[in-house]
Amino acid sequence: MLNMPERTYLHLKYTGLNQNKMETKKCYVCGKTPLSKDEVGLTKKIIDKKTVVFYCLPCLAEYLEVTEEELSAKIEEFKSEGCKLFE
Repeated sequence: MLNMPERTYLHLKYTGLNQNKMETKKCYVCGKTPLSKDEVGLTKKIIDKKTVVFYCLPCLAEYLEVTEEELSAKIEEFKSEGCKLFE
């Protein structure tokens, strides 16, 4: 059985919905646009580096069942570690 990111990827691949690198990213759940580079970076870091589905901070927190403050702390942690997704 496919996990959630795999199912979402295949759904978007076969329905023709795709957000390439040149497009403004928007939240898959609420439609917020544009997403900040931190929101895009965190989605890639936590969900999958090759994801085509992006989340704003509140929607990602709800999806992962954590608080926005916990996600913000992780962003700062990843930045302090020098993660290239947050440059």
